[in-house]
Amino acid sequence: MDAAEDLDKYRAPALDKGLDILELLAATEDGLSQAEIAKSLERSPNEIYRMLDRLVRRDYVRRTSSDRYELTLKLFELAHASPPMRRLVSQAMPVLRRFARDAEQAVHLVIHDRNMLVVVAQVDGPGYWNVSIRVGSRIGLVNTGSGHVFLAFASDEERTLMLEDHEERRREKLSAQLLGRLARVREQGFEAMESLQVAGVINLSVPVLGPLGSVIAALTCPFTNRLDRTDAPEQPETLKLLVAAAHEISARTVERE
Repeated sequence: MDAAEDLDKYRAPALDKGLDILELLAATEDGLSQAEIAKSLERSPNEIYRMLDRLVRRDYVRRTSSDRYELTLKLFELAHASPPMRRLVSQAMPVLRRFARDAEQAVHLVIHDRNMLVVVAQVDGPGYWNVSIRVGSRIGLVNTGSGHVFLAFASDEERTLMLEDHEERRREKLSAQLLGRLARVREQGFEAMESLQVAGVINLSVPVLGPLGSVIAALTCPFTNRLDRTDAPEQPETLKLLVAAAHEISARTVERE
């Protein structure tokens, strides 16, 4: 059996078809229509349609408003997400624990993952009660402090892409009021907003920067005022501690690169 026959023996036609589409789209800048993909790969339109449908549903490919198909960043994320994510969390956890101890507040670390925000680390405060969010929770972009941080520090094009398939956008532009708020967040370097989910909570959120200066995560403290003590850190002091924590995590990501 020669090499060609040996390769044919272990062929997976459906997988080959999907990989052909991904490789073709990776070589184009403006995307391709279904007919163009079928013609380029010498496949029938029906074959291509079924495969494109699966790739779109799995977020490897996106269908544009002009009925063209282009790659998402999912393959890039899969190639880079796991080890860097473990490093980010491992570098952040000692800082989060120190902040929770000093501020006497809960804190969580959030990343942006395919148009949603995901909580990847969380630490409770030292007291017997906390306002906290579970690791793995997915939260909104436009109605949370973490989301405001990501949107505020994104370019106009990046912001459009972040919101493109987001349910809260509903194909409408962001309101002038929210755009103004995002501008203030970018200028001051943090968000401090009343929670839109829990009464009495002020979400304090700051960016964590990667080696290239882009926002790779948001650090958020769901701040609550203590009524039983007068010596607990208040909001301004807690914000200073949060900013310092974000700066330390940012510095650690640069040092480890």
